[in-house]
Amino acid sequence: MKQANLFERLHITHPIIQAPMAGGISTSELTAAVSNHGGLGMIAAGYLTPAELLQQIKEVKQNTSNWFGVNIFVPSEYEVEDCALHTSRTLLEPIRESLHLQQSEPTLPQANRDLANYHKLIDLLIEERIPVCSFTFGIPSKEIIQRLKKHNIVLIGTATTVKEAIEIERIGLDIVVLQGSEAGGHRATFLHAEEEGLVGLMSLIPQTVKLINIPIIASGGIMDGRGLMAARCLGAAAVQMGTAFLTCEESGASDIHKQAVTKATDSQTTLTRTFSGKKARAINNTFIRLMQSREKDLPAFPIQNTLTKPIRTVSSQQNNREYMSLWSGQSPMLASIQTAEELIDRVMQEAEEIWNGV
Repeated sequence: MKQANLFERLHITHPIIQAPMAGGISTSELTAAVSNHGGLGMIAAGYLTPAELLQQIKEVKQNTSNWFGVNIFVPSEYEVEDCALHTSRTLLEPIRESLHLQQSEPTLPQANRDLANYHKLIDLLIEERIPVCSFTFGIPSKEIIQRLKKHNIVLIGTATTVKEAIEIERIGLDIVVLQGSEAGGHRATFLHAEEEGLVGLMSLIPQTVKLINIPIIASGGIMDGRGLMAARCLGAAAVQMGTAFLTCEESGASDIHKQAVTKATDSQTTLTRTFSGKKARAINNTFIRLMQSREKDLPAFPIQNTLTKPIRTVSSQQNNREYMSLWSGQSPMLASIQTAEELIDRVMQEAEEIWNGV
């Protein structure tokens, strides 16, 4: 029943949602391609201004008439701590010099500006009649939920524990994405210390199914039909795939990032907060190794994320993978370079063969 309800609610024919990968990976082309082939494409608006989001919405609408969604980061309060800021700058300076990075340090974010941008993004979703909105790093206020629901927007929350999933259902969101510890990129934990939000997906799904009634979308290390069917058998109505789409041709990930993922082994990803100040899973490299001993002394997200952005950008331009944030889930050996259509077709064919006992 939950599965059928999810298909109807999201206007999809395949139980596949493209993970919203912020920072340029989730392109308009990728979003449209996924929606055009039976899944739900997602625009990643986490770092976008309203003008940038509007441009992506227009591009996606030009390339698909099917439903797609937008993902937004829920802002949180944070302070710029002088000690942490000094530590980060001291550790980053030798790296900046090694990369011959001349540009000045970027302007630091401000919580009040983040909040104002967040509300403008919400306004834009309503103005553009976006049918689906998902949230990461927290849950929206009851006022925002009521406002979006008044416009019939389907609301999705992101949880890393059973308790977070229960809270997402309690506050009135329609669907929950369960993010297992295997997932690439940032952890979505919001009710616990980061270390507590590291439950494996295959343990997280059945425990959550037992206690909530809204549909569950499983996320974390799912790359093929076997992963999809395993998640479905445990009670998930669909899966959200990130790393699998990251290496697709339509993805905005750099070639060196895609190559790093497709050549990585199962043991080469690690959880780190060195790039952004928030735990995220990436392929281990020199930057992580240099910074990890002082990881707890670094500024919180999004301060550290802003400080390291010039380093990550110039490293990509120089094809230097050692100082890039190479986000990846724990199943990189199953990744390949292909189109989004080819990926979706392959996953669904594998799932059908498993269902039929082939």
